[in-house]
Amino acid sequence: MKHTLAVVLMVACAPLFAAQAAAQSDFSPAISVTGEASISVPPDLAQLDAGVASDGKTAREASEANNTAMAKVLAAVKTAGIEDKDVQTSRLSLQPQYAPNRSGPSSITGYRASNRVTVKLHDVGKVASVIDALVGAGANDIGNVNFTVSNASALLDQAREKALADARRKAEIYAKAAGVTLGAPLSIAEEGAPTPVFRAKMMPASPMAMAAPTPIAQGEETLSVSVAVSWGIKAQ
Repeated sequence: MKHTLAVVLMVACAPLFAAQAAAQSDFSPAISVTGEASISVPPDLAQLDAGVASDGKTAREASEANNTAMAKVLAAVKTAGIEDKDVQTSRLSLQPQYAPNRSGPSSITGYRASNRVTVKLHDVGKVASVIDALVGAGANDIGNVNFTVSNASALLDQAREKALADARRKAEIYAKAAGVTLGAPLSIAEEGAPTPVFRAKMMPASPMAMAAPTPIAQGEETLSVSVAVSWGIKAQ
C-alpha cells in the first residue's frame, strides 16, 4: 500500500516538475541596460511678474492710488508691443496694515493695495527692456523671470533617439565582453517623466537697483531622457 501511494504521488507531481522545467527552458537570455541622453538649447519664451503695491490711510485711498499706478504699467506693457492675450492678472489684493504692538491688539494704521500681472514674451531678447519699461512706468513689485522652450516635445524626441542609441552602445560592449551576439530588443521603457532642467537666472531684488539697464542672462535649458532596454542574445 505504501509503495502504491508513493507511485501515485510521483505521477501526480510529474506535471508540476515538467511545467517548472519548461518555464526555465523558456527563459530568454538578455542584456539589460539604461540609455541616457540630454539636449541643451537656449530658451525662446520668457514669463515675468510685475505689478504695483500702493499704500493709503484708507482702503479707498490705497485702491485708487493703485488703480492709477497700474494703469500706467499696463500702458507701458502695450507700448512695449506685448499683445493683450499675453498679459494676465495674477494677483489682486487689499489688506489692512497694523502697527506693531506686543502688549495687546494692534491698531490699523492704513491699507495696502496690490495688483500684479503675468507677462509672456515671445522674444527673450526683450526681457531686460520690458522690465526697464515697467519700472519706469511705476512698477515696484517685480517677480521672478522664467524661461522655457516652446518646442520641448520635438527636442525630447531627439533625446529619446539618442538615449536608445546610447543603450545599444552599452549593450554591445557587454555582449562583446561576454562573447555573445546582441539580438533584437525585448523591452523598451522610458524611466520617469522627462523634465526640462532649467539653468536659473536672477534679476535685481528691488527696483532701486534698476537705475542702470537690467542685466538678464537667459542661460539654457537641458532636456534629459533615460530609457531602460533589454536586448536579446542571438543563438550561436
